[in-house]
Amino acid sequence: MSAPGRPTAWWARAARPARPPLPRALMVRGALGMAVPLGLGLLLDRLDLATFAALGAMHATMNDRVEPFRLRAPRIALALAASAAGMLIGSALQHHGAATLTAALVLTAVAFASGALSATGPRGSSAGMLLLVSASLGGGMALPDPWWAAAPMLPAGAALVLLLGVPYRPSPSTDPRTRALAAAYRALGGMLAALGTPRGAEARRLLTARLNQVQDLLPHPRPGRPEPARLRRLRRQYEAALAATEAASGLLWAWRPVPPEVAEVPAALARAITGGPPVDYPDWRPDTPSRQAFDAALRAAADTVAGREAALGTATAPPPDPWRLRARLLSPASVRYGLRVALCIAVAGAATAGLPLSRSYWVPMTVAFVLKPDLGSVFLRAVSRAVGTVLGIVVTAGLLLATTDPWVLSAAAALGVALLPYSTAAHYGLNTLVMTPVALILVQLGGESGTSVFWPRLLDTVLAGAIVLVFGYLLWPERPPHRIEPRIVAAAGALRAYLASVVAERPAPVAEVWLRRTAYRALADARDEVRQGLAEPPPAGRLAEQWLPATAALERLSGAVAAYAAQLRYGTVAPEPGDVERVLGSLDRLTGAARAHRPPSGRVDRPTGPHDPARSAITRAADELDALLG
Repeated sequence: MSAPGRPTAWWARAARPARPPLPRALMVRGALGMAVPLGLGLLLDRLDLATFAALGAMHATMNDRVEPFRLRAPRIALALAASAAGMLIGSALQHHGAATLTAALVLTAVAFASGALSATGPRGSSAGMLLLVSASLGGGMALPDPWWAAAPMLPAGAALVLLLGVPYRPSPSTDPRTRALAAAYRALGGMLAALGTPRGAEARRLLTARLNQVQDLLPHPRPGRPEPARLRRLRRQYEAALAATEAASGLLWAWRPVPPEVAEVPAALARAITGGPPVDYPDWRPDTPSRQAFDAALRAAADTVAGREAALGTATAPPPDPWRLRARLLSPASVRYGLRVALCIAVAGAATAGLPLSRSYWVPMTVAFVLKPDLGSVFLRAVSRAVGTVLGIVVTAGLLLATTDPWVLSAAAALGVALLPYSTAAHYGLNTLVMTPVALILVQLGGESGTSVFWPRLLDTVLAGAIVLVFGYLLWPERPPHRIEPRIVAAAGALRAYLASVVAERPAPVAEVWLRRTAYRALADARDEVRQGLAEPPPAGRLAEQWLPATAALERLSGAVAAYAAQLRYGTVAPEPGDVERVLGSLDRLTGAARAHRPPSGRVDRPTGPHDPARSAITRAADELDALLG
């Protein structure tokens, strides 16, 4: 650990794994999806086909989520369609004996398409990566008989993973949306327990992430079609959680705790949502505007969960975008990322053509994994992949020294795929450590034998990592601040709209709730970009650190606006247009600084005691922004 008062070193942040919950359902689906095709291949003596079906199961597991079937199906289908297309291209090049130059040119074109698709959003990122990965594997793996069967076997193996996730008997306790909503209420309870402590900010970020997940899982009502009663009830309970979250954010900003029996109510509501007993609301007397606003919101949430009518002041949410597009396909951002991947693949092709590398498909495959745009720091991924590959090769070599029995190897591959959902969420290096043995075992079962083919994979990985670090990182004109700054601009703009709605002469609470939701989500995206930038080595990591006070100040401002809304609603302060204009002007200055690549040099001290309810929250917020911007 770093010494008190000293910032954590970038390498310590980069190496620190997360501690996600164990995704048991995903792990079971992944293990069965890998074990069944390999077992059938062994029984029918067609391992040449089974290894590609198992590869498809692994690709499906990499894209599987705990979510309704209507979201799982298109996510996995798109990824496997891209994977099958890439496999068809790569296997055709290998089968027809394409010349080195021809193969390199085709793979570079595939890399451009992969990068352009990857830049569009999470689903496009997975599909783009698998397009290039499968094209690389198709050009190097031993092909089945007939050669073209490799491509259709990928979606065949993925279909099993997809079908295993179809609930046999749906119930509220097994519905991913219900469980996600209950998790959001528990996170709200966690934030209430952290009020008035330094843990409050982190608890609020967790709550925002849980609410984001629910928003993505709930379908948008279709005009002219009646919505099922269960979904309508879930939507109302979600909207009640949003209203309670706004009021709780005001309490968090004001550093005002609530009684323990009140802090326990959201957890009781979570149990009620999943079939638990009714909730008894405690008798307490709120004594400040923020507490009064929270009491009204929490009572409304309790009534909503119990099925009673409650005035929430909300309306139908804007339609969720499960694709969450960062850029349109073939937009400048998409083309730029496509060129970045294509450049690295072209350099990789030239390097492998001039070096005595056996089955160098591992080089472009590694480039595809490292350059996936939504997995964090490129530098960290390059280093983590090299370390994870070394450890994965050691584990696989040890296994093969102990046994080469195909049944044992198939069981080991199933175990490795079962660990993929957890390792992916924990750390990229751990994910590589798990994935490398699975890939090498599939290569072994597909026809290559002995550990002699494993050690060149280490050289391939180091070469690919070096290419990405030089051409896709050091020489490429994009740094973490260039990803952070647009997020800062978006968050400041969303907060500006939220504040303008709060102080409008004719406020529209229906619109206000979604402006607030948009602001909180934009803040979460900005914080994530800063966190990823902090894992970069200097000077990029230092630049990301300079934006940390700005993101913290914007998070503080969101709570101040919620507290100010409560003060206006309960009449303890008069509207203060002068201070509101100061805040809006500061947001404009911060936006200008972000666009000019100039992080603010000021600092905002965290509060150490409750805010005086007689003082306007927006006045204090204006003072804090002035201190940040100097």
